[in-house]
Order: sequence, then structure tokens, then C-alpha cells
Amino acid sequence: MHARLLRLQQALQRAQLDALALNPGPSLTYLTGLHFHLMERPVVAFFTATGEQALVLPRLEAPKLAHRDDLLAFFYDDDPAQWSQAFHQAIQALHLERSRIGIEPERLRVLELRFLEAAAPRAQFPSAAEVLASLRIVKDSAELAAMQEAVAIAQAALEAALQAFRVGMTEKALAAEVVLQLLRHGSEPELPFQPIVAAGPNAANPHATPTDRPIQAGDLLIIDWGATYQGYFSDLTRTFAIGEVDAELVRIAEVVLQANTAGREIARPGLPVGKVDAAARNVITAAGYGEYFTHRTGHGLGLDVHERPFVFAGNEEVLRPGMVFTVEPGIYLPGRGGARVEDDVVITTDGAHSLSDLPRALRRLA
Repeated sequence: MHARLLRLQQALQRAQLDALALNPGPSLTYLTGLHFHLMERPVVAFFTATGEQALVLPRLEAPKLAHRDDLLAFFYDDDPAQWSQAFHQAIQALHLERSRIGIEPERLRVLELRFLEAAAPRAQFPSAAEVLASLRIVKDSAELAAMQEAVAIAQAALEAALQAFRVGMTEKALAAEVVLQLLRHGSEPELPFQPIVAAGPNAANPHATPTDRPIQAGDLLIIDWGATYQGYFSDLTRTFAIGEVDAELVRIAEVVLQANTAGREIARPGLPVGKVDAAARNVITAAGYGEYFTHRTGHGLGLDVHERPFVFAGNEEVLRPGMVFTVEPGIYLPGRGGARVEDDVVITTDGAHSLSDLPRALRRLA
């Protein structure tokens, strides 16, 4: 945490920000090691460019700070009329009345922003998204170890869940089995997302929600799932054949596998991340299915399931060792089915390494 906070101070100074204000979420945890729920009671952490740290929080959360002498705490009780006073006290103690206080636009709610504005009406609240991305985008060895374990848990859990699969099982029932096995195999209860289990025509929707539709012979089945370990996520997808499937559905699964391979193999330090998208997309376009690949090739992964770097066409952000992202090309034929293969990849000093190694080829389940 000390090294992270030093890097934060330097980043704030470069961005000409006097402080950073965060509400509960991955960035707050990344900088403090503390976990708070996002709830009706506001919690805001302050980090100044000179190294001071403070928290505004309800008194019921006091036990979490029992051994944290590094944090100034400004507590409030249950009466909402008292909450603004704690914000005023924090702003005054940190001398931020006229400051530039960076915020995380994707996370900060209007609730917290209004308290900040009332406590510091002459302050400015610009985005600190770039500051936070610069800290979190490259993973250290401990983060990578946690993500590798999250992948191992996910892979073992899926294999266990598939043992329970039977033709006629509904998408919802198989999704529930995947969740159960994730927890049994060591995932933390807060999963990266609820598993996507989509079969037949539903598999043509990249972000399908499991339904009561029975999984039938002739279907392609997409399972998109992930585990959580020490707060870090994995995010994987595999495609399965239920019995004998149409020749074109087999074909799109083969093309998607080739595209996934191309994306993983081209990734290396110094490469613009958009080139990974191009490598995967070119395979699918050459096979005649370009219009059916309807999303980016991947996204960064860590404490958030979607973070930088984002793997889309034309993105010039340069890959560096320690960056982790997904490679997940797909083809989706409306009304018929779809295929996707997704792996979690980390950039190394001379190339890329896939944290996931579950077989990628189309696998028949029945």
C-alpha cells in the first residue's frame, strides 16, 4: 500500500490535482486495503497530493479502522442531518476548500458529489480517471498470482459443473450449477458477474441472460464465467456442442478459435492494443463472418471485470509488461446460435502468456 500511495502522490502532482476523492469500489480498496459496501450512507476517502489520507464514514464502520493510524476518520451517526458536518470537517482538516479534487466518474454517485460540493463550494472536481488507470493498469507479481488463482478456480469449477450437465437441463439450472461449483472451488462470493449460459438461438446474444429454455441436441452452448480471488477476477468463455450440430455452427466455432489464437499470439510489449483486435477480427472477416463479430476483442481485467486496456479497433494504447486483458472474439448468427472463446492474457517482457489453459476447441457434451 505504501508504494501505491507514493505513486498516487506523484500521479496527482503530475495531473495538477490537490487530492483524490473516492467512494467504495476497487480503487479505494486498491489504495487502502479496506472494503466498504456502496449503500445509502456515504463513504468517501480522501488522498492528498502531499500524502494525507482521510475517510468520511458512518460510525458503524469504525471497527474497520481499529489499527489504521494512517487514516484520519470523520464519523457521522444515523441522523442524515449530521452527515454534511463530517464532510465539512474533512475538507477543512485537509485544507481542500479551494482545491482541485479528482473524482472517479464511473464510480462516484450524485449522493457523494453533492456532499463534496456543499462542503467545498469553491473547489473543482475534475476527472481523475487517467490517474487511477495509470496506477492500476500494470499488475504486480502479487496481483498476477491472485489472478492466476482466480483462473484456476474458474477452470476447475466449470469442469465440475459440466459433470452435472444433462440434455434438457435449462440454461438457468446450468448457470446455478456453475455458481455453486465456483463457490465450492474457492471463489469469493462476490463473483465478477453472473455466469452467462446461452444455448441455441440465445447464444447469438453476446450478453444473454440464462433462461428457462432447455438446452437441446443440435445447440451450440456458450458459457461465460469467472471467479474471484483476493478481490481479483478471472473472465473466461468456452463454446460446446450438444450432440451433432449443423456444419456451419461447427465452422464458426473453428473460425472463432483461430481468431482467439491470432489475438493471443500477436500480443507483445510495445504493440498498440488495437492490433490485437485487428489480428482476431481479420481472421473472422476473411472467413466471411465479419458482420457477425459485433463487439470489441477484449478488455482489461483486475479488480474490475472491465478496465483498461480496452481491446478495440484503432486503440493506440501501447501494451506493457504486467497488463492483463481478455481475448474473446465471437461470431453470432441471429436465430441460430453463436460461438465465443475467451482467455485471460498477461503481457510479459517478450510476449504474452495466457493465464487460462482450458481446452479451447469445440467440445461435444452429449
